[in-house]
Amino acid sequence: MLICTPSVDNNSPKSETSTTTRLTNSLQEHLETLQSLLATTLVDIERSGQVVCDALAKGKKVLICGNGGSAADAQHIAAELVGRYEKDRRSFPAIALTTDTSALTAVSNDYGFDEVFARQVAGLAQSGDVLVAISTSGRSQNVLNAVRKARETGCLTIALTGAGGEPLASACDLAVIVPAQRTSRIQEAHITIGHLWCEMVDGMIG
Repeated sequence: MLICTPSVDNNSPKSETSTTTRLTNSLQEHLETLQSLLATTLVDIERSGQVVCDALAKGKKVLICGNGGSAADAQHIAAELVGRYEKDRRSFPAIALTTDTSALTAVSNDYGFDEVFARQVAGLAQSGDVLVAISTSGRSQNVLNAVRKARETGCLTIALTGAGGEPLASACDLAVIVPAQRTSRIQEAHITIGHLWCEMVDGMIG
């Protein structure tokens, strides 16, 4: 007589344990990154946030650029400034240079992708404006070119980058360097920093 034995997935408990460990490690890494920000980078966050507040208080605007996840952060920060963060207050001029598909494709087609942000800075920026340049690696050429053009125009420049984020950090007037190597952890910290800046705007000039 053939006896059928129920199949047992021997990998299931191991898989569940492995996933739990992976998620636990990632969350722990996230917390450690934010603790490092608090311990080593708070002064830079406050100083750069003050630059943003001063510019907005004078009627100047904030331009923000980055690629991929950093493009999403640029849009997120701009939306909080134009719309609202946590309280009703006046709208502030902030532009993410990642959102105009016609400009992005035209500039990329005519001048190359390395100029996609610099060309917009040339057309939109004025002296006294602020450019927030986001790159986890610090090596994105289109972001570096935007910084160069912004400084030629008389803008103040702020780098948001990660550990070892050169040459971007040195190219900008101010740099907030997240003390982490892993892209995901750096990006999580960047949007936290953006929120802290918006909190300063709400509290100081909102």
